[in-house]
Amino acid sequence: MFTVYILFSQNRNRYYIGFTGDDVLIRLKKHNTEHCGFTGKALDWTIVYTEKYPDKQQALHREKEIKKNKAIN
Repeated sequence: MFTVYILFSQNRNRYYIGFTGDDVLIRLKKHNTEHCGFTGKALDWTIVYTEKYPDKQQALHREKEIKKNKAIN
């Protein structure tokens, strides 16, 4: 099972869209650690939305769809 998720950081006032095959709460913990990626610049990410998919391809397609729609709005 794969999860598409949207995170929000109040400190940065930004959203992050991703997907994972891991437990989404474990993935959230990784986002909330200092690292060199986009989410590593804030340590207050919270999950605001999730969707479940049976396979990686569907999850990847949905992640890209959400990102595309976000750029339009």
